[in-house]
Amino acid sequence: MKILMTGFDAFGGETINPSWLSVQRVCHECTDGLHLIGACLPTEFSASLATLQQLIETHRPDLVIAVGQAGGRSAISLERVAINIDDARIPDNAGWQPIDEPIHPAGDAAYFSTLPIKAIVHALRSEGIPAEVSNSAGTYVCNHVFYGLMHLCRHIPGMRAGFVHIPYLPEQAAKLPGTPSMAMEIMVRALTLIVRTALDTKTDAHLSGGTEC
Repeated sequence: MKILMTGFDAFGGETINPSWLSVQRVCHECTDGLHLIGACLPTEFSASLATLQQLIETHRPDLVIAVGQAGGRSAISLERVAINIDDARIPDNAGWQPIDEPIHPAGDAAYFSTLPIKAIVHALRSEGIPAEVSNSAGTYVCNHVFYGLMHLCRHIPGMRAGFVHIPYLPEQAAKLPGTPSMAMEIMVRALTLIVRTALDTKTDAHLSGGTEC
């Protein structure tokens, strides 16, 4: 079983991105019987998907877990759905700031994750790790990659994929009083458990993960 995990480089004035740092750790430490491939995507609308597509064509993974930073969130967020829109609050690392532009003009309005997101949230919470189902991956590069990934999945039989958002690291949150964070060790544990649960669970758990607003 071959697993591709991706993170992003730093953006928005930050010098680090916990998504790539944690993916590196997981790929280095979680070696028992798993073929893990880690890669860093540029935080750029165009280059991110081009890089991801090349990685998938090269490695032909069975499972793809893309990871991104969601500053302000306090839990590991399993993203449910990617929408076909780019609407950037800030420019990406290449200076591009698309507004109300479709990712694929002829694509579906949305694609859903094929990860067992409810089972994963349950597994994380059972280990004392804050976790949630998220119903919005935003409209920045993370959603762009998530949508593009699931669009690619339609043409690769058997490949499952999805997107996970993680909080700031404490050293990032220290510059933003009152902003939640999560220790690197917990993020690494969480991502490792996400991989294991995704591999072990073929049918998602029938548990509530909805929100009122």
